[in-house]
Amino acid sequence: MQAVPHLPLAGVRVLEVAQIMAGPTCGLMLADLGAEVIKVEKFPGGDDARQYQKPGDSDLPPSFCMINRGKRSLALDFRHPLGRDALRRLARQADVVTENYRVGYMDRLGLGYEDLLKDNPGLIYCSISGYGFAGPLKERGGFDLILQAFSGIIAATGEPGRAPVKPGISIADTNAGILAALGILAAYVHRLKTGAGQRVETSL
Repeated sequence: MQAVPHLPLAGVRVLEVAQIMAGPTCGLMLADLGAEVIKVEKFPGGDDARQYQKPGDSDLPPSFCMINRGKRSLALDFRHPLGRDALRRLARQADVVTENYRVGYMDRLGLGYEDLLKDNPGLIYCSISGYGFAGPLKERGGFDLILQAFSGIIAATGEPGRAPVKPGISIADTNAGILAALGILAAYVHRLKTGAGQRVETSL
């Protein structure tokens, strides 16, 4: 993607180690503001959202193309030491890393905030989880429809006396991504003032 000099985040490099919707929504917001977003997909297979086609459709799903527009992409196998080393090298030159894996997964790989901060003290590291980073549910994976039910959103939709109805958009994923982008922007302002990076956390 060619940087657009007049956009506010031109020159900011983001590593998006995220898939499906919440993390990629965050990356989309930053890319639209001019950031260089490098989408780091899992190998093999890539982002699971690549498979959200209609039956018999060989093209990439429109939803995947929309939410990943303006990004560059590569695939790394984090199960292999070379894959992990490659991400560390990329993170040394990044301003922001975003991830939306289960709580603790990136730390176990040696790719968590404290690990990457050693080589890049100004790094902003944003994590999106299902249920937050504290409390008894923190290690559970998150899925938009489950979190809509868990939070009571679905109970407020539909018609009286009938079963709950899923809203037309992925509210939990989308809101988490937008709030993550807002947190990153606040952390970036902090870094401009102090030179120090920060960790940003939000959840579905």
